[in-house]
Amino acid sequence: MSITLLGGLGAAGLPGAATASEPAQNYLVFYKDGGSDAAQRAVEAAGATIQARDDKLGYFVVRTTDPERIGADPSVVGVTLDRPIGRTADVPVAPRAKHAGPAPKHVRAAPKHAAPKQAAPKQAAQGGDPLSDRQWDMKMIGATPTGSYAKARGSHKVLVGVIDTGIDGNHPDIAPNFNRALSRNFVIDQPFDENGKPLDGPCEHAGCKDPADVDDDGHGTHVASTIGSPINGIGVAGVAPDVSLVNLRAGTDSGFFFLKPTMDALEYAADVGVDVVNMSFYVDPWTFNCASNPSDTTRESLEQRGILEGMRRAVRYAYTRGVTLVSAIGNESLDLGKVKTDTSSPDFPKGSEKKRIIDNTCLNVPAELDGVISVSSVGPSGRKAPYSDYGVEQTDISAPGGDLFDGGTDLKGVSREILAAAPEHVLRARGLLFADGKPKTSSVVRDCQGGKCAYYQYLEGTSMAAPHVTGVAALIIGRFGKPGRGGLQMDPAQVERLLYATATPKGCPTPRTYRYSTGESQVCEGPTAKNGFFGHGLVNAARAATVTS
Repeated sequence: MSITLLGGLGAAGLPGAATASEPAQNYLVFYKDGGSDAAQRAVEAAGATIQARDDKLGYFVVRTTDPERIGADPSVVGVTLDRPIGRTADVPVAPRAKHAGPAPKHVRAAPKHAAPKQAAPKQAAQGGDPLSDRQWDMKMIGATPTGSYAKARGSHKVLVGVIDTGIDGNHPDIAPNFNRALSRNFVIDQPFDENGKPLDGPCEHAGCKDPADVDDDGHGTHVASTIGSPINGIGVAGVAPDVSLVNLRAGTDSGFFFLKPTMDALEYAADVGVDVVNMSFYVDPWTFNCASNPSDTTRESLEQRGILEGMRRAVRYAYTRGVTLVSAIGNESLDLGKVKTDTSSPDFPKGSEKKRIIDNTCLNVPAELDGVISVSSVGPSGRKAPYSDYGVEQTDISAPGGDLFDGGTDLKGVSREILAAAPEHVLRARGLLFADGKPKTSSVVRDCQGGKCAYYQYLEGTSMAAPHVTGVAALIIGRFGKPGRGGLQMDPAQVERLLYATATPKGCPTPRTYRYSTGESQVCEGPTAKNGFFGHGLVNAARAATVTS
């Protein structure tokens, strides 16, 4: 990390002192290229104090009561509140098994369903794993014993970063591929939000900072499993079962992803030589970030400009250092090129949401940033999932993400979703297991082999689609990457080119206005080569495993 802590830098008198009306808080102040000196003068003129600086991404951490005054200076391009992620004072430490965060907010919640008696997992065909028969998603993209597994499984030299809520590095179907040495946690748990309402819950570890092999939400573990669960005789197999998984935790237990931890994760990934990162989230608190929206206050506009600028710089920093960037497109059923209103922002603290009129200049990040591969979701029949966002400009590629209501196959209920690893302690905390460990619901599967048991969960969302693309990108890097920092390196532009070249072409439905069983209609635009539902097509592991560069 390039953050430099500073002391004694600021205006004379009482820099950063709180006013009677507003306490001093920390802000990220992004300055123009070459404008650090001018921005520092603006900070000092506002009576503020620079707490730290990051010259790689071009910002100060500033303590001030007057962010708007700093933001008015022409050398400053954005001022964003550095939202406190965690407080360590007087916070009780809870037993780990008694706490887990709420259901992930960035994943579309599946409707409740009955819990029929589970059949014992079948042994998979040679080359697969015991639950491989339940992985329709892997069959769809050719990640099977007779498909990509026979030709390319990735390499431990390929470092796959998962920027998420964490990875359970001790899960039996994660541990063999988990890179503990490089994994990092960039957040501190925050038991309560700024209004005193429960947020992440009691801390499980001293200092409220989880180790880098812990996931108290389950979202990150599910994503990591889809990318790289090994073929090891238990549970499921990932798209790239021989890669190294690196936990780059930037999400809280409660599922929030704020700007600074996300930038820190991207910067670190670039510095240590991570090859590809998965980003199944959007940066809070704004679903859509507008640089200049008449319905926003001056401070809100400054914050959104800071998020846009900060993420652009972090993405550019990672991309130019060889990191391929993959993102979920979003789960709001929206054509991102034609969004007119936003009613879900700001989403933190709870109850802050307002309705505002927006347009196509307002961006969901990281999905809509240059250099990021944006992934839409399909169900088991291959149709675009109704929850998946889309757009002819925004969708780059599609992948299986699950669709509970997709009746186009023989699959029933939750089996239409994506099965991947889940932390046992999270399932217990959510009341999904009986005391003896048996699942209470069909959405959870337990697989026991050789006296060792592991748990898996069905989920759906573009969060589940993106890791399929990340896994195929890892296969490509494993085949064509050259020795470099961290292991292998490959130009992200070349990775992207091969992803699209090997994708299965998939045109818009006929008619182009697709009507779902709910009555909702969505319109697909663009040709087969690149359209709003499927982008350049459906990602294909089997073709990626055999393509020539």
